[in-house]
Amino acid sequence: MKRAISNDFFAFLLLLLFLYLFFFYEMHKITFTLPKEWAIVNTMFLGIILEAIPFILIGVFVSAFIQTFISEDTLRRLIPKNPYVAIVFAAFFGIVFPVCECAIIPIVRRLIRKGMPPAVGMTFLMSAPILNPVVFASTYYAFQAKNQMAFARMGLAFLVAVLVGMILYRMFKQKNPLKTKISSTHEHVHTENKWKATLYHASDEFFDTGKYLLIGAFLASLVQTFLNRNVLLQIGTDELVSPFIMMGFAYVLSLCSEADAFVAASFGNTFSAGAVLAFLIYGPMLDLKNTLMLFAYFRKRFVIGFILVLTCVVYFVVLLYQTLF
Repeated sequence: MKRAISNDFFAFLLLLLFLYLFFFYEMHKITFTLPKEWAIVNTMFLGIILEAIPFILIGVFVSAFIQTFISEDTLRRLIPKNPYVAIVFAAFFGIVFPVCECAIIPIVRRLIRKGMPPAVGMTFLMSAPILNPVVFASTYYAFQAKNQMAFARMGLAFLVAVLVGMILYRMFKQKNPLKTKISSTHEHVHTENKWKATLYHASDEFFDTGKYLLIGAFLASLVQTFLNRNVLLQIGTDELVSPFIMMGFAYVLSLCSEADAFVAASFGNTFSAGAVLAFLIYGPMLDLKNTLMLFAYFRKRFVIGFILVLTCVVYFVVLLYQTLF
């Protein structure tokens, strides 16, 4: 309980500090001068937050809607009985569900609570941020000279989501990966007005998820500002090392999947196509922001297993693509 309060307090202070600097820094320039790097951190932090909040709101409202309107029996009827078929089904479901990597976590947590098999939920978590029309269109536009990159991104992301989901199923079966938490104020709200209950659940979910977004955005903005990118560019030509480096780069930059293709395209002349694809696939599935959220809601062993499996699968799938194409 004390740890949760300290997280809330730290996140709230972060937001107040950066908002204050954003609006009032010019007034205090004579009194003190903020180092240029920290001014960049401030701008990037607020940029990440403003970019992510609309999608977080979508995610928490969908999560609250699931909690209020979808019963466990309904969910069980919708999911195929065969776990491997269900995993493929979840990957396809991501195609019609455009949600970013932060917003999908509360949705998946709620679905698992309702009875969705964990491996199926994690497959959906991986596929939804990439396999949707918005991301395909932005990737296609960013790589107009190499528009096959958009198709390669979709195909490899689907393959990765299915493979990782199946490996997680073999590793953890039906074990509950969620942490046992004290219920929030409105977790067991009893009201005949379901829309009112949905708002209660959404507000709780938003403030619960938001603190991890704030802390993750702060860490990501620090890394973006102080990371020496010249080091990355020096090793960009190594076909074995560069995909792994670009995966790490995607992890720390924590870009939104609707916009990351434009950043990736800027590396097209330095890194191999496989390395760029590693950046485009790994980042939306796992980054600094959603890692904090995963550790907050899921058991540590499950999250570490997911991170290791996802990292290995993305790396080897990209190497296979480089070898074949």
